[in-house]
Amino acid sequence: MLEIKMVAFDHQYSELIRQVRDDVFIKEQCIDPEIEFDGLDDQAAHVLVVEDGVALGTGRILSDGHIGRIAIIKAARGRGLGAKVVSTLVEFAKQQGYPEVDLGAQTHAIDFYRKLGFLPVGDEFMEANIPHQAMVQKF
Repeated sequence: MLEIKMVAFDHQYSELIRQVRDDVFIKEQCIDPEIEFDGLDDQAAHVLVVEDGVALGTGRILSDGHIGRIAIIKAARGRGLGAKVVSTLVEFAKQQGYPEVDLGAQTHAIDFYRKLGFLPVGDEFMEANIPHQAMVQKF
């Protein structure tokens, strides 16, 4: 059974979240673990996608409305899970009364985020040696 839920970065869920991000960002994209695990996870609200006990995806939102660390493991891509993760975070932000959310999209994913209601702002920038575009969605 597929579950998509908001969770805390605690003893129950932190290892599953770390596993997904390790697979996607550190192993696939060769991002430095110190950049990926930036010390902000304890302060964030997280989405976790689990199916039959296996973590398939995750994402987080910080208290300032910044969405990030959207990751779906390779074996689970193409099922619409990334969109569900982002939509869950956007709905959480609306429920919390945030006026907007923002994110830094890897440039290959700009169209993905556009379809979810995000608009580009500013210039392209580099983060972890990967080109990104700032994007925002106002409510």
